[in-house]
Amino acid sequence: MTVRKLRLKRAWSQEQLAQFSGLNVRTIQRIERGQKAGLESLKALAAVFDIELEQLQQEHTVDNSKPYQEQENRVIEHVQDIKGFYSHLINYLVIVLGLFLLNFITSPEYYWAWWAALGWGIGVISHGLSVFEVYSFFGADWEKKQIEKRLGRKL
Repeated sequence: MTVRKLRLKRAWSQEQLAQFSGLNVRTIQRIERGQKAGLESLKALAAVFDIELEQLQQEHTVDNSKPYQEQENRVIEHVQDIKGFYSHLINYLVIVLGLFLLNFITSPEYYWAWWAALGWGIGVISHGLSVFEVYSFFGADWEKKQIEKRLGRKL
């Protein structure tokens, strides 16, 4: 199992894993992205996950270019995008509600908070449409074309 899978299986954040293992958060991030880990880092992670060091060493010698891992990474990234949208939506609702309360208290004769709600609301709707792939000007197809263009070859 990858370090990311082991971490998520225990429902730990990268910060928690760093704290438990005594490693830096940046080190955890690098290892999860597939960069080579030092022996001491692997020992610390093996101790925290209560597995043999050899299991982690084998994982780091395996080629990470497997198609299922690539798909898994895309799905993880998509879920993080969805989480970002919901966070954006909650922030919008809380702050706009606060603005309407402030508006009602300070100047109930004119509801200026509608303008802030409208402007930010357009951004939230756009973010939602993009995350849930209702439309995607810069979607996966666009990214693939740009990568192929810059590499000068097909993927």
